[in-house]
Amino acid sequence: MKLLLFQNKTKIMEAIFYVILGLLFLLAISDLVVGVSNDAVNFLSSAVGSKATSFRIILVIAGLGVLIGAIFSNGMMEVARKGLFHPEMFMFSEIMLIFLAVMMTDILLLDFFNTIGIPTSTTVSLVFEILGAAVSMALIKITISGDAYTTLGNYINSDKALAIITGILVSVVIAFSIGALIQYLSRILFTFSYEKKMKYFAGIFGGLAITGIVYFILIKGLKDSSVVSKDTYKFIEDYTLYILLVGFLFFGGILQLMYTFFKTNVLKIIVLVGTFALAMAFAGNDLVNFIGVPIAGFKSFQIFQAQQGVANPDTFAMGELNAPVQTDLYMLLIAGLVMMATLWLSKKARTVLETSVQLSKQDSKGKEQFGSSFLARIIVQGATDFGKKVGRIVPKSFSASINKRFEQEKVKKEDKKNIEDKPAFDMVRAAVNTLVASFLIAIGTSLKLPLSTTYVTFMVAMGSSMADRAWGRDTAVYRITGVLTVVASWFFTAFIAFMAAAIVLFILKMGGVYGLGFMILLSLFLLIRAHKIHKLKSKNKANEAGSASRFMSLTPEKMFDSITETAIVTLKDTNRIFQQSFEALFDEDRKNLKKLNKEVSALNKITKAEKEKAYQMAESFPEHLINIGNMNIQLQQNVREITYCLNYITPPAFLHVNNVHNPLSSSQQEDLRLIISQMSRLYEILFEGLKVKSIDHSLFETELGMIQESLEKYRLEQIKRAQEDLYNSRTSLLYLSFLHECGNMANHMHNLVITCKRTHDVC
Repeated sequence: MKLLLFQNKTKIMEAIFYVILGLLFLLAISDLVVGVSNDAVNFLSSAVGSKATSFRIILVIAGLGVLIGAIFSNGMMEVARKGLFHPEMFMFSEIMLIFLAVMMTDILLLDFFNTIGIPTSTTVSLVFEILGAAVSMALIKITISGDAYTTLGNYINSDKALAIITGILVSVVIAFSIGALIQYLSRILFTFSYEKKMKYFAGIFGGLAITGIVYFILIKGLKDSSVVSKDTYKFIEDYTLYILLVGFLFFGGILQLMYTFFKTNVLKIIVLVGTFALAMAFAGNDLVNFIGVPIAGFKSFQIFQAQQGVANPDTFAMGELNAPVQTDLYMLLIAGLVMMATLWLSKKARTVLETSVQLSKQDSKGKEQFGSSFLARIIVQGATDFGKKVGRIVPKSFSASINKRFEQEKVKKEDKKNIEDKPAFDMVRAAVNTLVASFLIAIGTSLKLPLSTTYVTFMVAMGSSMADRAWGRDTAVYRITGVLTVVASWFFTAFIAFMAAAIVLFILKMGGVYGLGFMILLSLFLLIRAHKIHKLKSKNKANEAGSASRFMSLTPEKMFDSITETAIVTLKDTNRIFQQSFEALFDEDRKNLKKLNKEVSALNKITKAEKEKAYQMAESFPEHLINIGNMNIQLQQNVREITYCLNYITPPAFLHVNNVHNPLSSSQQEDLRLIISQMSRLYEILFEGLKVKSIDHSLFETELGMIQESLEKYRLEQIKRAQEDLYNSRTSLLYLSFLHECGNMANHMHNLVITCKRTHDVC
């Protein structure tokens, strides 16, 4: 009877483990998708930012690199065999839950970073997820067994975590510094008119670059490869210097000849070869970050199955996982194909890519992706002061000669007509980015330093953009905020990965089948929600870009119509919120005021964006349409000022009600209702006039005069009431501030009418 019960229990457990194994492989495919979406920035940013060739060709080259890199992959279960935890201390059922918790957390975490467009390290996330899940399981085991918590060291090896944190710091400092130095020297050598210099330096620069990239492929891409034998790799290591020398002479000679006779763009070749090399190394070495854990789970299941049903999953120790595991070639090939498909189809990969390119772009035009921060302001202020002090010491003639090497006026004039097609940065910077990143990663690998490919490629790009003076006075504080945000997110990744995996493991372990079901549903919900958020953001961005291009294709008359229609929509929203804010205040409707507060914030963002867009579009207007650009700028400024008045009405009203202060008196409410009614008439005159392009100026002036008289009258009456101490000071101040802001709003509306009248009597 006992044997029968044991067999039934074993069958049920086996079915559950089949489900877990199936989930692991489904999660592996999902992890490949979200992982590549985040890591694609490592090898695409230079080629895409410089527009070395069409986006499709870049994807083909990167895709081939990824596929070949996957086939050449060492196939080793890197993370499992490097001793993050001691497998012999965990049972089969525990190991499977650890792997499942890791994969669930990894997908959710990477998808979150993809949604917000921040590049992070898949290696860091995976390492700390394994540590978090293993620590959580170890603590559960220790608690149940009653052992001392000091025995945690028997389960976990924390040296790897320390090496990863060290790797972040080393990568950030070294990559940024060397990227900045090489770019500075390259720009002094080539200037922004680099085509003239290529006839002298095409062979030397190209030979160095291609040789460096080949060295990167040989050292980093083929290290521990299952295709290249150990003897071959040892030969490469022993004769590295000779290979580099021959490579430099060969590639340098070929490139110089190609430039001399065919005027081949040597820098484009460097960028595209570098893109291929980085993509190959990424797939060859980071592939295990996505499929290593599921492969480890599969191997664990095979080890358990080999016991032919006699082993208990709760007591069978997994010491055999200490041995390295070779991954089958077909699995690597499938993984490579999934990654290739992701490169082509993932919109989130392009969002992450945009972050890196935006922070590196040469000009200061367009909307900055990040805001300002206190630390960034301190850094920029310090650097500016330091630059001024250095400027006093350095001879002016020397400064002038250096500054001349960084001049780009001619380039700007040539590119002004095709501003949308202009690359974020030129080929010189793109070549430096790929060359320096490849070289640093290769050296780090040969010296066994814990460098991260993500950190190196990103920080090289940031260092080169700073050295190239892309971070000017108008953009530095925003770009540095962006870099600080990304770097902080890397440390944040480690902490969140650890904690989240620990919590997920706890739910899976303590919740059993119900915990598993809950985590599956939660994961699906979060992934679907993130997808919807990203889809909405992408749609809004596409609509914004589309509306700008559609506007430029309109006739002058249609342009006027479009401008006024946009203004009317915004002003109608402003009037609605204006009226509803006062009604909610009178009714002490806290919930509605809170909602209106959010609408005010959203409206502020819209008017700010419209104002900035008006400036940007005016720059690209032809001479005969310059009046339209001028009208658009003034109109958007006036609309912005009118809308901004809500900031001094709705938020103070919400604060007053939220703090449960005394309501406005009935006489104060009556006064404000009359003002609201008068303001509504003013808005109606404005709407009607903008619609038919003919504002009744005399009627508007009459209504405006009546409002100003009412405001003055109510102000004096309130002061008299205050002197008689009829109302408390808090309510009186709020009432007076509302009167003042209504006056400001009316005056800004008057300015809008004057703008329309001045601009060729458009309205």
